[in-house]
Amino acid sequence: MFTPVHTSLGALLLFQGSSGLLVHNGAVFGISSLLSGSVFNPNQDNVPIIAGLVSSVLPVYFLAPSLIPSYPAAPHTLASVAATLGVGILLGWGTKNGRGCTSGHMLCGLSRLSPRSLISTALFFTTALITANVVSGGNNIPSCGDLPCYTPVYPSSPEMAFMAGSLLLSTITNFIVVPKALQRSEENKTLFAYLAGLEFGLGLLISGMADSAKVLRFFAILSDPSRWDPSLALIILFGIGPSLVTFLTHKPGQTAEKEHEPTKPTLAEKWRLPTATVSDIDWRFVAGSIAFGVAWGLQGVCPGPSILRSVLQPTWGLATMTGYMLGNLF
Repeated sequence: MFTPVHTSLGALLLFQGSSGLLVHNGAVFGISSLLSGSVFNPNQDNVPIIAGLVSSVLPVYFLAPSLIPSYPAAPHTLASVAATLGVGILLGWGTKNGRGCTSGHMLCGLSRLSPRSLISTALFFTTALITANVVSGGNNIPSCGDLPCYTPVYPSSPEMAFMAGSLLLSTITNFIVVPKALQRSEENKTLFAYLAGLEFGLGLLISGMADSAKVLRFFAILSDPSRWDPSLALIILFGIGPSLVTFLTHKPGQTAEKEHEPTKPTLAEKWRLPTATVSDIDWRFVAGSIAFGVAWGLQGVCPGPSILRSVLQPTWGLATMTGYMLGNLF
């Protein structure tokens, strides 16, 4: 169902996590590389973020369990395990060779005005849209019962209290506590990496991005408008929009008015942003973006939501994450 309040508040939390990591740690919130890096090259830049993302399930589970997605049944036959493993491989290979996913390219890349991210986003979004509507004639896109999926629903009082409280705490942390109370150091940078992961995970759960059915319904407009849920379009307005303003305000190399020196991240000594340009695009980049789009359109999950679903549905997670890591080897 259409969740304008949930998704708007969740998108603002996605903005808090991704833009906070940029402003305070000088890094891009690219979950696909963070996930593979935490396994193949663990360090203080990727492990704390993934840990924060994983732990975001706990406050939702105990304080607002109605926000936990209801997933399809976990794979229980050899065929379903093989299919889940295959989608995982496609997801891993695609995001590795496409150099990113919905977080790195769409949320962070578009807000940094990256032409390369714009090309990748256009490729994987279009591919996912076509895949979701072509496979089984779009019948894999779940309906919303007797009501059209564009029918709005609003949060209960406990949900609203949890979502508003999470956003308020995140805002206070990012805009007051971190810049005024924390000094530039490796320890504080690691601490905020964890907090950024926590904020982003809450944003995925609250916005509905972690709900594979909701993602598939967003793609349904081509095959069955009654199954179309427009909620995730609000992430463009409340996730990408504020992130764009933040990037333009804190753009690396911008000169501070008084010191006449390049600005620095709050907690780090330098910015660590992608340096590749459109001229670096090759067949692997194009094929990877398309492969990721196919995986996204088949199951409605990208790397960030797949981490959360793996915590909540370990059997599915074991098959998907095994495939994801195998895909990253090629």
